[in-house]
Amino acid sequence: MNIVYVASEAVPFAKTGGLADVAGALPRALESLGHSVSVFLPCHRRVWQAKPELVGSGVDIEVHVGSRRLDAHVHETGLPGSDVSVYLVDRPAYFDRAELYQEGGKDYADNCERFAFFNRAVLEAISLLGLRPDIIHCNDWQTGLIPAYLKTLYRGVTTLAKAGTLMTIHNLAYPGLFGPADMAILGLDGSLFNPKGLEFHGRLSFMKAGLVFADMLSTVSPTYAHEIQTPELGCGLDGLLRERRADLRGIVNGIDTQEWSLAHEPMLACRYDVSTFREGKARCKAWLQGRAGFPLRPETPLFAQIGRLDHQKGWYLLSKIADRLLAEDVQLVVLGTGHPSYHQMLSELAHRHRERLFVHLGFSDELAHQIEAGADVFLMPSLFEPCGLNQLYSLAHGTVPLVRATGGLADTVVNLDPWTLGEGIANGFVFREPTAGALWRAVEVALVTWPQRSIWEQLIRNGMESDWSWNRSASDYAALYADIIRRVQSRAA
Repeated sequence: MNIVYVASEAVPFAKTGGLADVAGALPRALESLGHSVSVFLPCHRRVWQAKPELVGSGVDIEVHVGSRRLDAHVHETGLPGSDVSVYLVDRPAYFDRAELYQEGGKDYADNCERFAFFNRAVLEAISLLGLRPDIIHCNDWQTGLIPAYLKTLYRGVTTLAKAGTLMTIHNLAYPGLFGPADMAILGLDGSLFNPKGLEFHGRLSFMKAGLVFADMLSTVSPTYAHEIQTPELGCGLDGLLRERRADLRGIVNGIDTQEWSLAHEPMLACRYDVSTFREGKARCKAWLQGRAGFPLRPETPLFAQIGRLDHQKGWYLLSKIADRLLAEDVQLVVLGTGHPSYHQMLSELAHRHRERLFVHLGFSDELAHQIEAGADVFLMPSLFEPCGLNQLYSLAHGTVPLVRATGGLADTVVNLDPWTLGEGIANGFVFREPTAGALWRAVEVALVTWPQRSIWEQLIRNGMESDWSWNRSASDYAALYADIIRRVQSRAA
């Protein structure tokens, strides 16, 4: 298959969240299955800071944005460790900015025209490059107009005629909303601004455009695919998603094994595998305790949390039990940044529990790897989590996840109980109700289990022996692409 993968960010070029990890890894995994894959991204300022080796694609394009005709250049590079071509749409007025989508907590005022331009520019570049894709894989609201454009303005373009579209939802909470007057920017017929089209409660939604016009839809876990069809997590789009439930699939993300594999992490104090984890994790834990300024106590369980400090990630629940947890014989390492109220809370906690809490308010990729290898328990009590990657990193590193049963967390972490222990499938601790009490009961189970070394080590083995790579997920995507191609061919016939 000839696949074009379109996203607004990708590792190693530009990243704000998990989408970038997926966009940097899935195309490589698809290529390893024998498919031809090209990636399209905006040429953000961060791309230049990443210093990729660029070659001229020879493609200059012009795109209508409202009544204006704007030009752009397309640079070409590659995904490291692969033959995947990466095409970067370069228009400095839109993309040469300090951040990708917002500054100072406020979205860029011209995001509608920036990403409308990007969506049309991708289709123009595909045609000029002669790629003739079988599949155009779109991701989140920033690429949601592509399926709409393909079935309207670009319907008669020969080089795009056989392209089927997949729209993947990474997080439905970001629907790409703009004012109704912005329809004029898109170049689409105004009649599409209706409840069955692009209108969302009186506003224009790029996400809804993709959900309405794409041939098929996917999201990043089977449980999240079900959750977004409910009023609780459907973000107002649950009705549309229920209408299209036959076209919706849930595929769990994988781990980029070039970045998150024990065999490829030089920053670790000790590399280990499932047969050597006792010594390896002990050395990584001792290093992490030293880095945090903790007493070197191998018998004390070391808890960890990495990620955004915000309500969605369960920090409201963690804030309710933090003092109670740190009154136990435990240690806790936190890496992340987010809402100022949680910054203040953690600073105050660190002052009260100097030898039990270490907080790094910021982000360090190197420290993130070291925490995943050195911790004993990873806390992930998210209120919702479309897929989640940190629980996968934890499982692969023998760090036992403690999670809430939502989204991809429910699909990847198996709660320890007598039955799952007997079946040999338990790999973590899971609670269901989004309450501090339910979280604390799960913590208590972890604390009671910790001294039972044979059970704890079985949890570690079960996590480490599973395949969390992109190989499994890429095969599922390839099968979904094949379904789309059959639909397109049937429609054409």
